[in-house]
Amino acid sequence: MILLFDIGNTNTHLGLANSGRVVKQADIPTTAWLNGAAESRVMKFIGGARLEGVALCSVVPRVTPLVCRMAKRLWRLPCLELTPKTLRGVGIDYPQPHTIGPDRLANAVAARHCFGAPAVVVDFGTAVTFDVVDRAGNYVGGIIAPGLAAMTDYLHEKTALLPRIRVREVQSPIGKSTEQAMLVGAVHGYRGLIRELVMELKCELKARRLPVVATGGYASLIASKLPEITAVDPLLTLEGLRLVWQFHQHESRGC
Repeated sequence: MILLFDIGNTNTHLGLANSGRVVKQADIPTTAWLNGAAESRVMKFIGGARLEGVALCSVVPRVTPLVCRMAKRLWRLPCLELTPKTLRGVGIDYPQPHTIGPDRLANAVAARHCFGAPAVVVDFGTAVTFDVVDRAGNYVGGIIAPGLAAMTDYLHEKTALLPRIRVREVQSPIGKSTEQAMLVGAVHGYRGLIRELVMELKCELKARRLPVVATGGYASLIASKLPEITAVDPLLTLEGLRLVWQFHQHESRGC
């Protein structure tokens, strides 16, 4: 089995994969790496699985070496860290590749492999990110917007009367309470944002048909009434990591 870590600002997404797919997934708070609680939770997640590899992508640089040291200490396994230099499965056509979030590269690999090219990934994490693969199979850039929770939390923290809310579906586009009004802005507003940006990306890529894959915490919620999103895959980033690890294994075997 391959142990996968997608280390985000809020959560670390754990995955166990075989040679064909991700078979198990769980989340732990990324702060657990800094307070010493992560190792026991990872061991519980693995259970009795026998590991043959470890791969990670991380947007939290101070956590990355902690994970790699754990892999070496506990399982005597090297840790494949996804970077522009270790990337396999897509090309990069981008001025400063080192500035691309590694999770975005993993998304691009999975989208290219599973949905072809061109393709777009919309990842609903702490930020909402769009990642674009052109018809040549290259990562060419993307879009970054505030995440839904970040936006609603900001409104609560910066105003005296707006409450903290749980993001969820709201039917009417006219809010009948403060909470409903905030939900309309978050849910309906983000659907409008995505619809407009997808339309512009189709024009830019000259693609009448454009696979748009959603992943991340609010993917299912936003995609439910947004036909522009053609697929929802909550394991997309982990699948991209798995594919990169597999590509490296094939290289090492001379395949």
